[in-house]
Amino acid sequence: MSRYRQQDNLLGQANSFLEVLEQISQIAPLDKPVLVIGERGTGKELIAARLHFLSKRWDQNYIKLNCAALNESLLESELFGYEAGAFTGASKRREGRFEVAHNGTLFLDELANTSGLIQEKLLRVVEYGEFERVGGSKSVKTDVRLIAATNEDLPALAEAGEFRADLLDRLAFDVITIPPLRERREDIMMLAENFAINMAREMEMELFSGFTEKAKRTLLEYDWPGNIRELKNVVERAVYRTNNPHLPVHEIILDPFESAFRPKGRVKTNDRVKSAELPQHDTQTDTPIANAVVEKADVSPLAPNNQQEIVEYPIDLKERSQQYEIDMIKQALADSQFNQKKTAEKLSLTYHQLRGYLKKYNLLDSSAENVEA
Repeated sequence: MSRYRQQDNLLGQANSFLEVLEQISQIAPLDKPVLVIGERGTGKELIAARLHFLSKRWDQNYIKLNCAALNESLLESELFGYEAGAFTGASKRREGRFEVAHNGTLFLDELANTSGLIQEKLLRVVEYGEFERVGGSKSVKTDVRLIAATNEDLPALAEAGEFRADLLDRLAFDVITIPPLRERREDIMMLAENFAINMAREMEMELFSGFTEKAKRTLLEYDWPGNIRELKNVVERAVYRTNNPHLPVHEIILDPFESAFRPKGRVKTNDRVKSAELPQHDTQTDTPIANAVVEKADVSPLAPNNQQEIVEYPIDLKERSQQYEIDMIKQALADSQFNQKKTAEKLSLTYHQLRGYLKKYNLLDSSAENVEA
């Protein structure tokens, strides 16, 4: 059971989570297929591992495969293997995951991303316990307990014809639905402290001094769309940035991308946009270029300068772009009566992003400072 304990770090005391653990304990001893449903980062793979290591197959192979990571042909070869000469480069026969997992458990993550062909072959394995290798004609018998996971609504996909309803019926002997972290508020601090202690140990700190009240409020009030995976990243980042075993963690950075210098636009490569969507440039005016610089900002209240300006080349594009941003920020400040929160809303920026721009362009003059949001 040591292999199980190494992987089992499912922590929680919320009733919804304890009910899931109870359901796992009931279904684990059976050899029936199980579907695990949950949002990203909720721990679907940990649930699958628990199902395996609590089953009678715990001492046999536990094989995992992410179906979203491979295209149809590669996924078919990985699952069912192939015969020598099945395709270019297949010099000898290779066993697939179903053969490797014989007498054990096969966990298929992101099941909803499989094609109709793969789903048809999976149905045959689940129903009859046999399949054919790619390029082969001989049926191969296998005894595998199948666990599948997804973060999508499979019944809705089946109703829309995007997933085989007969395979769904066969797999759904029982369905384990993992509650998202926002529905497990009482577990957030338990998980956060566990992640923080492990991170402190990884950084060879002598101790972990806990979280301040401000940090706890931030963790408890956030909705965690990325669930436990996001919580783990946030806590580990906070511990490493604090970098002092004698100080409690105070600053929680939920969005590591937030910065006054974060790029605003997108690099529009040919595969991202169609040529028809590209702006038409007039060589006699810099207006389209200026519009592209602030493409992300919603500046509809700010009247653009429709008068064409004669441009004398060469010009300093960076300087002109910066001046355009300065003029726009000044106009938004004036329109908002120097209320910085309203100005940030007009420019589709956060308050802190706007403050970064004001500092960058030395716009924090007395008139703006006297009217704090």
